[in-house]
Amino acid sequence: MHENPSSATSPTPPTARRPGGRSARVRSAVHQAVTDLIAERGYGTFAVGEVAARAGVADSSIYRRWGTLEALLMDVVVSRLTEGSPMPDTGSLADDLRSFAAKAAEDVTGPDGLALLRTVVTALGTGPDGESARDRFLSVRSEQLQGMLERARTRGEDAPDVLEVLDGILAPIYVRVLFGVVPLTPDYLDGLVDRVLASRPE
Repeated sequence: MHENPSSATSPTPPTARRPGGRSARVRSAVHQAVTDLIAERGYGTFAVGEVAARAGVADSSIYRRWGTLEALLMDVVVSRLTEGSPMPDTGSLADDLRSFAAKAAEDVTGPDGLALLRTVVTALGTGPDGESARDRFLSVRSEQLQGMLERARTRGEDAPDVLEVLDGILAPIYVRVLFGVVPLTPDYLDGLVDRVLASRPE
């Protein structure tokens, strides 16, 4: 008796989600819809249904993936302020920090940068979702910065710690944008970096 070849083979496993597949396309479309609505109307002025309509997806897809509108908003903001800004690796700590400062300024002075920052500030007072977003943002940003600073130490440079970079470079940029003290000129950004480096002990 001959064995049926089809019965001797394992069932075809379900197709795994791949980066760049449908899941990634849905996330990208939903994130863009949220970004556009925030820029047009600001925080707290639209519903999941409007996001879904703009993104071309079902409301249920958004609820299934993010749970709440607030969680979705925070995912968008944190992703925009971290994933889109990889740490530079120029071979010099000073140049890395200057590149980091310039990219951070670019991120928050673009067409929807102020709206994204305002969303973060507003959401921090909304309970667990805001706190989770803050913790995620700080965790991702700190991990990225730590990698850049460790590379500098490996090269023998006296690098600051993560908190010094957050306090001395990122915080002033965000505060200036939130209070409308712009533009953030190259000289201003270089000055932030110079002060962080100058604060290192001899």
